[in-house]
Amino acid sequence: MSRIQLALNVDDLDASVQFYAKLFGTEPAKRREGYANFAIADPPLKLVLFENPGRGGSINHLGIEVETSDEVRAEIDRLGAENLVTQEQMNTTCCFATQDKAWVSGPDNEQWEVYTVLADSDVFGSRDSLAAPTACC
Repeated sequence: MSRIQLALNVDDLDASVQFYAKLFGTEPAKRREGYANFAIADPPLKLVLFENPGRGGSINHLGIEVETSDEVRAEIDRLGAENLVTQEQMNTTCCFATQDKAWVSGPDNEQWEVYTVLADSDVFGSRDSLAAPTACC
């Protein structure tokens, strides 16, 4: 199973969680201070919300969630063969999870990650701000 990830900046996390829970008919899979994610089955979507007051309504980053680290490595090889530069982050903690991932920038500098979740985490990650995805997610 793989699914597209859409990570949004929101002004008010509580209001956004209430809206998206109603829109998709499901509660968040994970909720922490300043962060929530929804694992939506239909359509297959990982919706991630970052509370960033003043930046609400903008895309934080995009992604493709895959099942295994082997799939992440295969995408790194495939993207490299297409001359798309990737930034690898293996066994990194971000978005309250330990992950293997690779980043690639689109033509308008939109940030895409291909990632798999290895384990849950009690900490967000190593960066200070939820607004800058290239250091984490």
